[in-house]
Amino acid sequence: MAVAEQRDRETVRAQARWVHSSARKARLVTDLIRGRSVPEARTILAFSNRAVAKDVEKVLRSAVANAESRPDLHWTGDELVITAAFADEGPTLKRWRARARGRVARIRKRTCHITIELAQGAPAAGISHVPAMAAPEPEPEPEVVDESEATEEPEAAETEAVEEETTEEPEAVEPEAVEEETTEEPEESEETDTAEEPSAEAEAEASTEETDQ
Repeated sequence: MAVAEQRDRETVRAQARWVHSSARKARLVTDLIRGRSVPEARTILAFSNRAVAKDVEKVLRSAVANAESRPDLHWTGDELVITAAFADEGPTLKRWRARARGRVARIRKRTCHITIELAQGAPAAGISHVPAMAAPEPEPEPEVVDESEATEEPEAAETEAVEEETTEEPEAVEPEAVEEETTEEPEESEETDTAEEPSAEAEAEASTEETDQ
């Protein structure tokens, strides 16, 4: 039923032939304006970064002029809707470019035919409508940590470590070890004295034996 209503609907069209652009590049622009009103399509084409958008805008202006110039319709350009917008491939021009070692490289200069159809009122249900881009969702903000709290925590850990070191230093084992070392030193000296005494007696005996002889 929707297809029959679309066929019975009166439309006005405009076409640009032999446009110096590939059909693929032109379709990227015509897909954006299909199903939209004329003011919306003009805004989209005005802010498009593609070069073929200028050619599509010329075709749109021509279609609006054709609709407004017909005396039997009495249409206003801002009330029209783009019911169809498509780009067909045209003939490809073959050119050649010189390359190394006497070879040549082929250059394909593609063309296309851009067609736009307008109708009055809201677009039919069967016409594809390109939805506008949704606004990006806001990213969750990272949690902010106070610098004072972050700096106080390491300082508290350092003070605790210093307190532990200071409490571990005065141990009761160290003085006892020092006393043992001091007490062991005189024993060594006594042993050396006892070792020296026999040597003196032996010298005395040797001297007496020499005198007797």
